[in-house]
Amino acid sequence: MVNVPFGAPTGRPSRFPCRRALLAAAALTLGGCSYLPTAAVPGVPGAGLFESPRQFRGHAVTEEQVGQITPGVSSRDDVEALLGSPSASGTFDPSEWYYISGITHQRPARNLGVIEQNVLVVRFDPGGTVQEVRRLGMEDGREIQMVSRVTPSPGTERSVLQQLFGNIGRVGVPGSQQPQRGPGAASPGSGQ
Repeated sequence: MVNVPFGAPTGRPSRFPCRRALLAAAALTLGGCSYLPTAAVPGVPGAGLFESPRQFRGHAVTEEQVGQITPGVSSRDDVEALLGSPSASGTFDPSEWYYISGITHQRPARNLGVIEQNVLVVRFDPGGTVQEVRRLGMEDGREIQMVSRVTPSPGTERSVLQQLFGNIGRVGVPGSQQPQRGPGAASPGSGQ
């Protein structure tokens, strides 16, 4: 018996003529499973084997940090020293600071999916002392549908006739710059 390397032609017909193609297709198929949602079982190792990686975003505030903020006592400077600059402040009421954080994951061929979102709201009185601290979660938010319509801008679309007849008289390679000649400019070959 002669030892033949795996995959080398042996001169006899193969029992599995498309084995390599099947192996490649299986590898590609399983490689794409990394974004498939799974039924995550808490406490079971490997339950998230085919999950996309979670991405932590924003300004995560711990319960320990929130516990150090005392309404009626802590000032604006105390909150900023403890938590840092806020993610946002109130548009119409600058006496509210928002610390926004979330956990997202990539969904195939779509936008990021939000797994969890937390907002810590710190409200100050006119003197700059903390008046209220509260947490908001995903259940407190509203889903807003994006408008997919596009406002047309006039003058950017040319008709078929404008495109056909617009190039009459233009000579040269598309995209090349032709020198502009004004009145009194020398014409080519005139010797000036």
